[in-house]
Amino acid sequence: EVHLVESGGGLVQPGGSLRLSCAASGFAFSTYAMSWVRQAPGKGLEWVSDINSGGSATSYAHSVKGRFTISRDNAKNTLYLQMNSLESEDTAVYYCARDSAGSGRGQGTQVTVSS
Repeated sequence: EVHLVESGGGLVQPGGSLRLSCAASGFAFSTYAMSWVRQAPGKGLEWVSDINSGGSATSYAHSVKGRFTISRDNAKNTLYLQMNSLESEDTAVYYCARDSAGSGRGQGTQVTVSS
């Protein structure tokens, strides 16, 4: 059974940083491209970033490019999202998923950017 568990969210001031983690189990993590998606209050699911199975290729939504960095450690079956220069518009529940549509995503971790 696929199991994705996100962690690392919290309350941060504008301009601050957070590092999200996603622990994966139940599938061959190292063979899958992975994604981060988010859902802001009252809005639909939004794709944030992708990374290929080996970690050598990444892509980002325009709204986060230059501020967020996706990475992975296949030895630890873990996906990461380093978020810098956070803005109030980044407030959302963040999910890791096995594709950019959010399939098989975990329970999510709340990120709140507020002063």
